[in-house]
Amino acid sequence: MADAEQEAHLLIRIIETISARLDLDEIVQNVAAIITEMTATDVCFVHLLDDDRQRLRLCGATPPFDRLAGRVELAVGEGMAGWVAAHGEPAVIVEDKLADPRYKYIPELHGEEFTSMVSVPILTRLGHLVGVLNLHSKRRREFGDDVELLRSLAGLVAGAIENARLYRRLADREEALERFTERMVQLQEAESRRLAGEIHDGISQRIVSLFFHLSAARDLVGDDTARAEEQIATAQDLAAAALDETRYAIAGLRPPVLDDLGLTASLQSLASGIADMHVRVDAGVCDVPEFLESAIYRSAQEALQNIQKHAQAGSAVIRLRATSAGVVLQVSDDGVGFDPASLRASTGPTGHGLPGLRERARLLGGTLDVRSTPGEGTTLTLNVPPHRDSS
Repeated sequence: MADAEQEAHLLIRIIETISARLDLDEIVQNVAAIITEMTATDVCFVHLLDDDRQRLRLCGATPPFDRLAGRVELAVGEGMAGWVAAHGEPAVIVEDKLADPRYKYIPELHGEEFTSMVSVPILTRLGHLVGVLNLHSKRRREFGDDVELLRSLAGLVAGAIENARLYRRLADREEALERFTERMVQLQEAESRRLAGEIHDGISQRIVSLFFHLSAARDLVGDDTARAEEQIATAQDLAAAALDETRYAIAGLRPPVLDDLGLTASLQSLASGIADMHVRVDAGVCDVPEFLESAIYRSAQEALQNIQKHAQAGSAVIRLRATSAGVVLQVSDDGVGFDPASLRASTGPTGHGLPGLRERARLLGGTLDVRSTPGEGTTLTLNVPPHRDSS
């Protein structure tokens, strides 16, 4: 244990660290190093609670364990850190850790090299759990007064960690919005070119032909009635074809089925149009703005396309619910599934067609949750908060 002067100096270093930085990884790493020095322990692990508040992830540690950041996870209630997270109170193991039922041996963390350990919850001033500090000592220690010191230190850094997390989420969202905006501009340009091509090569050509056939029919009226009828019939066919192409072009902008049937029936129509897979729709009535109808419909459409392309599924289910918290769209399949961790490791435009869905969710202020296991299918859940109709 450091003396009073050293302790004051180290406290100043912690305050400077948490005051001058907004990078979460840097804060966690520096705090781990300072607390290890302050308590004269051998190693410090900082486990932070995830957004779902169900798991703890190792986000920082003193060397050489810092390389394991992001690679070790515990469920709340699992291991000593999980026990402390579940109960919200410190715990100490003086010796013989393996005999304590709360302890879980993790080979990568080399617990056998350390005799004693203390685990302390990281709580905000309002009592919200942020994570857990674990400190280990090679020599036998009872920690004693160190527990209260660690509780104070944990409370001191809790707010800084929460602020850094909020800053990271904001930065991630801004980056996602920038990517989405760029992608939307590219898509709009491509869509404009597509529509221009369809109008020029299809609709306009048919209208030109329609004009000539009607002109020919006008010249033949009274002289050759049979030929005039042929020209008029051809003109009718061209007009019908032009009308079909016009409807197809409009459908590329907003699915007309939404205006004709509404969102729930449109999802039923979408499902019935899948030829190689049985798709069931379980949807309640959702009174949402038109732009959100389009976004939900397009998300379901894209999810089904991803299933057809990747999942090798025999069936799928679309579920739609409106709650006080917003709208929930869930699309699940019985296909081959995959390991979601492979998506986190990917930096390219891969990921089973999910980047577009994630960006749409973020633009709407919502989230996309992906649950999948190899051989057991996949479930995508889009949560969108309530939106006011601005029309």
